Amino acid sequence: MIVDGRAIASTILAEVNASLGGRPTIVRAVVVRPSPATQSYLRIKKSRAEEGGMQLEVVKLRDEATEEEIIEAIRAPGADAVIVQLPIPEHLNWQRVLNEIPLDRDADVLSEEAYSRFMKNVSGALVPPVAAGIVEILARSGVDVKGKKTTVVGKGKLVGLPTGTVLERMGAEVSYVVKETEEAEKIALLKDADMVISGAGAAHIIRPEMLKEGVILVDAGTSGSGGGVAGDMHPDCAEKATLFTPVPGGVGPVAVSCLFKNTATLLASRGELA
Repeated sequence: MIVDGRAIASTILAEVNASLGGRPTIVRAVVVRPSPATQSYLRIKKSRAEEGGMQLEVVKLRDEATEEEIIEAIRAPGADAVIVQLPIPEHLNWQRVLNEIPLDRDADVLSEEAYSRFMKNVSGALVPPVAAGIVEILARSGVDVKGKKTTVVGKGKLVGLPTGTVLERMGAEVSYVVKETEEAEKIALLKDADMVISGAGAAHIIRPEMLKEGVILVDAGTSGSGGGVAGDMHPDCAEKATLFTPVPGGVGPVAVSCLFKNTATLLASRGELA
């Protein structure tokens, strides 16, 4: 089955919209020196926000903006949630900037406090949007992850680590493949996996011959390839899979919808929804 991430995202956003009950909701996106790809991504977020009954307020700062200017934009009143659109210029201390996002406005779960609460499984902690999106795809596709041998490719803060953490909590048997993993071990972990989740961001590093028949494949990696966007998994991997998320159109739209779902959750936790 090829997953239609856009359809799943639309369903989630309709649920979010209904939960707001018409309450005006603003999500502020603070942006510095956006690339064409970032600008395209923001347009998609803006459209998805509207679908979820929210408004994406894009605050584009000057290219030479200082950390203090970014923090001022984060702290400015009037937003129900605040995100800092990554990447930001390398000379800036990005973690210091992200740590200024108030916990009750951090729908992207990027501040150290919000992320730590998630990792410690604190009651009420939000799940980072990509990991939440992957869980939504699996759940809405009827996949029970309990007991499944799961190989997560990459262990980064945005995709691999939070996704593996959530799946372990749900009962999956999770192993990680990282740059330091020996080639023989990597091959064995991929070949034996009932489910492979990838967020490496390297075009087509996973090929059909690396996988067993009937595997569940969730591709959360994106990279530029031939002027377009490619996932970590070669499209031919779909022939081996019982479930396959394409790139684009798979995890990405669902992750964006989960950002706005997290915003609604924050509103509810603050007692601002009926």
